[in-house]
Amino acid sequence: MKIIVTGSLGNISSPLTQALVQQGHSITVISSNPAKQTEIEALGATAAIGSLEDVAFLTETFKGADAVYSMVPPNNYFDPTLDLLNYYRQLGKNYKQAISEAGVKRVVNLSSIGANLEKGNGILLGAHDVEQILNELPSEISITHIRPTSFFYNLFGYMGMIKSMGMIAANYGASDVIPWVSPKDIAVAVAEELVSNSSERKVRYVASEELTADETARILGEAIGKPDLKWIVISDEETTNGLVSIGMNPDIAAGLVEMYAGLHSGLLAEDYYKNKPAKMGEVKLVDFAQDFAAAFQQIN
Repeated sequence: MKIIVTGSLGNISSPLTQALVQQGHSITVISSNPAKQTEIEALGATAAIGSLEDVAFLTETFKGADAVYSMVPPNNYFDPTLDLLNYYRQLGKNYKQAISEAGVKRVVNLSSIGANLEKGNGILLGAHDVEQILNELPSEISITHIRPTSFFYNLFGYMGMIKSMGMIAANYGASDVIPWVSPKDIAVAVAEELVSNSSERKVRYVASEELTADETARILGEAIGKPDLKWIVISDEETTNGLVSIGMNPDIAAGLVEMYAGLHSGLLAEDYYKNKPAKMGEVKLVDFAQDFAAAFQQIN
């Protein structure tokens, strides 16, 4: 199969590309960074260097493809001019136009837990909107929306707090159950859906392990030599103030806090628990904790 992978060689797209190449498929990886071309080609894939904001480029790259993996790359939450939801919506529209004009018949879209919600999901409203935009495509186009849970690597964001305060503090945590996921397990699910013969439209949740925040803190703490590490719950206001104090865009900070509140209340995971994956992924937090510990040691 000829498959287009977006996301350059990121946490999901890199293992995804490797797996698909090993299966014998013809893979083209889109990257906005020309320096990635050699690395992409070293994996046995073709590099398409260009911007997701360039619809003509996307359309030309998508032509002749049997399937496309679409995702919205991370953006800079500290950019005071960034309208994050508009960023999501615009890329969703670009994907929709390019898929339609290029005649693509199978799409696997990276979405998120909470994308079923129209409100109360904070910044994840962007993922909801992209799903809705892609669902406007003609019914003969097969679409799978991959909804991963909380990413293990989001925990890297708490390293500075652990170093300076000796704890994790947010407006969710403690006894809250958090479904975690590894990008490697997401890549496995995406690969399966890209090569599937299914013509249906569906949502597929992906998770690696369900742990309370207390259990999460204990596993990370043991890995970094802080076995008494705690994850405490603080107020929405305290969390917002903390994010803004380090320079985060205030609108994005508010969206993150609303998302975290949805984790705390259980709102974000309601649909996940109704449609849990038949099998959890292979990567567990104890595996990720080794990477976390290595990175933690690099902090001054």
